[in-house]
Amino acid sequence: MITVQTTIRASIEKVWEFWTLPEHITKWAFASPDWHSQYAKNDLRQGGKFTTNMAAKDGSMSFDFWGEYTLIKQNEAIHYVMGDGRKAEITFKETSNGIEITENFDPETENPEEMQRGGWQAILDNFKNYVQSST
Repeated sequence: MITVQTTIRASIEKVWEFWTLPEHITKWAFASPDWHSQYAKNDLRQGGKFTTNMAAKDGSMSFDFWGEYTLIKQNEAIHYVMGDGRKAEITFKETSNGIEITENFDPETENPEEMQRGGWQAILDNFKNYVQSST
């Protein structure tokens, strides 16, 4: 598995809300400034499905990132299986420095692992910036 991580200065309630509500997901779920998220759907329960659209702002490319939840522990953990069968696990941990988010995910086989790590870390960094800049 590949691991990415960040720590956010915010309450666990805010971090959880911004991570799980579609109106927030569309504000951070993309890896670079020339991309955006056009829509998100999220049925946050074990067996529930999610979809987040990621698209180049110039319209040249888009795709849906989707999967099904296998575990939901509010304010603690989210596990899911992606549409291609790979697994991901996210933990949310309160620390003295803020909320530590750790994502572990199975790599795909088309791109180098370092490239995948960089993309997922960029999305996580977008999330951190979005949460910390929102009041």
